[in-house]
Amino acid sequence: MAISSSNTLRLTGFMRRLVEEGHLSEQTALSALENAGKQKEDIVHYLVNQTNFSSLTIAEAISQEFGEPLFDLNAFDKSLLLKEIVDEKHVRNYRMVPLLQRGNNLIMAVSNPTNLQAIEAIRLNSKLNPELVIVEHNKLEALIQDSYGEGGGFDFGDEEFDISFDEDVPVDSKDDDDPENEAPIVKYVNKLLVDAIRSGASDLHFEPYEKVYRVRYRIDGILKQVATPPIQLANRLSSRLKVMSQMDISEKRIPQDGRIKLKLSKNKAIDFRVNSLPTLFGEKIVLRILDPSSAMLGIDALGYDPEQKALFLEALHKPQGMVLITGPTGSGKTVSLYTGLNILNTEDANISTAEDPVEINLEGINQVNVNAKVGLNFATALRSFLRQDPDIIMVGEIRDLETAEISIKAAQTGHMVLSTLHTNSAPETLTRLRNMGVPSFNIATSVSLVIAQRLMRRLCPHCKTPLSIPEKSLLEMGFTQADLSKSDFKLYQAVGCSECRDGYKGRVGVYEVMKVTSEIARLIMEDANSIQIADASQALGFNNLRRSGLIKVMQGLTTLQEVNRVTSSM
Repeated sequence: MAISSSNTLRLTGFMRRLVEEGHLSEQTALSALENAGKQKEDIVHYLVNQTNFSSLTIAEAISQEFGEPLFDLNAFDKSLLLKEIVDEKHVRNYRMVPLLQRGNNLIMAVSNPTNLQAIEAIRLNSKLNPELVIVEHNKLEALIQDSYGEGGGFDFGDEEFDISFDEDVPVDSKDDDDPENEAPIVKYVNKLLVDAIRSGASDLHFEPYEKVYRVRYRIDGILKQVATPPIQLANRLSSRLKVMSQMDISEKRIPQDGRIKLKLSKNKAIDFRVNSLPTLFGEKIVLRILDPSSAMLGIDALGYDPEQKALFLEALHKPQGMVLITGPTGSGKTVSLYTGLNILNTEDANISTAEDPVEINLEGINQVNVNAKVGLNFATALRSFLRQDPDIIMVGEIRDLETAEISIKAAQTGHMVLSTLHTNSAPETLTRLRNMGVPSFNIATSVSLVIAQRLMRRLCPHCKTPLSIPEKSLLEMGFTQADLSKSDFKLYQAVGCSECRDGYKGRVGVYEVMKVTSEIARLIMEDANSIQIADASQALGFNNLRRSGLIKVMQGLTTLQEVNRVTSSM
């Protein structure tokens, strides 16, 4: 079909080819271009969705016009998608999906290759050279939706929101008090929260500095920078987070605590524990993601060795005694405690907990949020528990002598007590109690089990590769000759692929589970130090953190680098 000379310049590229080949009339093509321009919509998207035009015909025309290969996405395995190479926002904004990497070239699926700015943005973002393949538009949209989600539809409390953010809105274009000016901030913060959940982050850090502002996620125990909004937005971001957390936005001189509930669906909600801290250049705000499903994983998912699991279950089912879990912040102590409580949470058990704050709500358990401002501390709550006909008591943390003495008295008078301390190893937990002022006799007769734990990054099963290390070096690292003699002894190293982050995906627990036997109880009564107790513990067959980590390495679950990162070399 010939095109009138007056419209030759307006109908260029694949649109002209569609008209010349008789797929579109000239008038329909011109109308589509005009309407798509008015609606600020991609012409391919407009043709497929507004005129029901064949996406295959469009893809064939574009492929011929631009000389790019035509690719059928039905033949592509979605599990191979390189989701980590290009930011999700670029995929959504530019409708370009990374399929495969070939050397320094990144093969991108597109339905309209005319956006040169998008191609350059992908080049800068991925540090690779985009190599385009043309695909059908409806199949591309389906791939994005299946692989990245719909990009909205969540609701925050009773407030529906769309997790997009108009980055083109000038920062200072409107007055700070104008509600319309805060709409982008609301969307931006909501998007960061949802992205953190999707990424599997445990914490979000909002940090103002003199000239920059950064947002970081802690993923698999490692902090990663994910955004650098303009420093001019610092006060608006902190105010928005404080409003969501029900904090006092006018108070910026002292730290504050708050809580956010994010409803992802009718049946799933995620809580955030929020803390603000006045710093030199503004308020730093940290959010801890509290996912109730983490407490329902079950003991088998935590990574205990069979012998350690048996010791933990044995201690939990004793009629009385104390189980102590120790480790630094972020080592998974709370999940271990809640796992134990879930095992004990039966109809015939009266369970009460004192926590600061209550992180995960558990039905069937009476949870108390301590509040020092009104005099409700751990010791006060414990005294009240003992008048509530308890069977099982959980104390969030033993911080002082008063709390320790009441907890031990409860363990000695027919109650099961679970609690945590901050020490580096199981033997140090026992000496820590003695240093707090608890008599050795009370420690030896009340504590049944001590668990020290850490979280190590788990090797990605898709890309881990064998590693060869000289035998002498392995023996120096803590492996035994018996370990090296095993026929299946093999070590792995992290590599990195589209399925993981730096060769790791998820985390696995490593534990030191020490039962207070008669031998260890005798050492406690003799005021032995932590080194003497540790030697006795290992002689009894209780692996320390280092040894437990090396076992995880031999099982192919993690690397020596991770063991060295989270445990002592002793």
